[in-house]
Amino acid sequence: MLAASGLALGNTTGAVSLVAVALAAFLLPLVARRIRVPAFVLEILFGLLVGPVLGWIAGGQGLIGVLAELGLFLLLFLAGFEIDFGRLERQGGGQLLEGLGLWVLFLGAAWAGLGLLEVPSWQGRLFLGLLLASAAVGLVVPALRESHRTGGRLGQLVLLAAVLAEGLSLLGVIVLTVLVEGGVGWRLLSVPALLGAMLVVLWGLRRAAWWHPERFERLFRRDDPQEMGIRAALALLFVFVGLATLLEVEAILGAFLAGALFAFVFREPGPLAERLRGFSFGFFVPVFFINVGLGFPLDELRRPEALAEAAILIGIAFAAKLIPSLALMLSRFSWRESLAAGALLAGQLSVVVALADLGLRLGLIAPAQHAGAILLVVVGAVVAPLLFQLLAGPAITRGRPPG
Repeated sequence: MLAASGLALGNTTGAVSLVAVALAAFLLPLVARRIRVPAFVLEILFGLLVGPVLGWIAGGQGLIGVLAELGLFLLLFLAGFEIDFGRLERQGGGQLLEGLGLWVLFLGAAWAGLGLLEVPSWQGRLFLGLLLASAAVGLVVPALRESHRTGGRLGQLVLLAAVLAEGLSLLGVIVLTVLVEGGVGWRLLSVPALLGAMLVVLWGLRRAAWWHPERFERLFRRDDPQEMGIRAALALLFVFVGLATLLEVEAILGAFLAGALFAFVFREPGPLAERLRGFSFGFFVPVFFINVGLGFPLDELRRPEALAEAAILIGIAFAAKLIPSLALMLSRFSWRESLAAGALLAGQLSVVVALADLGLRLGLIAPAQHAGAILLVVVGAVVAPLLFQLLAGPAITRGRPPG
């Protein structure tokens, strides 16, 4: 097994690389907490340093590549798992349409802005537009919590817009990749077939939970020595990854749908949610980010024109959220609140890194645009929350009603 994965006992380079990556996955979050930047930013930078800069470790090879792919699946599973279906139902149709309208405006603004770049095809332009129209629920939630705005009218709308932007953009990217890989034909049926399988599993799980609630309660117990909740989540993840592979759909769609299905059936997972995040972000997801840094196209960005293209892409990403967000003034938000919402939604996290890798592999985006997307994630994760705080004003105290 070890030999097959490129980590045979005699492979000293592979063993040293694995040790270095494992230590980095453990130590970098401690450093990130001290300097107050997201841990994944340091993980990407570490991979960039030991890979393209120093040439010590090659990315995407051996056991590190296997662990990184597992981290990617878990990352997309958790992206689906973050969707709060209970909140979506409570928002009502009016606010749902408002959030959907914001996403459409984001996508239209991104499409228009991308006219400044040389994108080889309309498919590539749409792919980048979907990436820039996406949002990061994992970035929005802590920023709103820190300012005590989660329960306010603005906070609720931003949360809803983030959930819709992340989910719809991801689904749009996957459907587009099916079109690019197979064209207009029978392969287009693979996505509805996967969604149909999801509905069948959903029906079965809901009935089983209704008739045998005591068995499903075990999934959420803290003291279960068999960790049946973790087993059930991972089983669902790999069943859908396997189904997606069989249907010749990108496996990350299967991972995302598995997470969304789990979140829909089990609305209040309690301790299980924390254990899943700890299991995933404790090691496998950091390895994925380090591997992104290992494969970062640094040579591409050494060209001034490529670096300028990456900078333009970052500018388009922020403009595509800030300008359309002014439409919130029609809902009686102030211009500062509207811009603050757009600034926070402009921040990107890990899912965009995964999708950018997919776009580069399929030839939808150029290496410079791929590097620009990764730089956008690094810059956006740091700048967006700071810009939100600057525009929204100081954190609301608990004694005052949230705005």
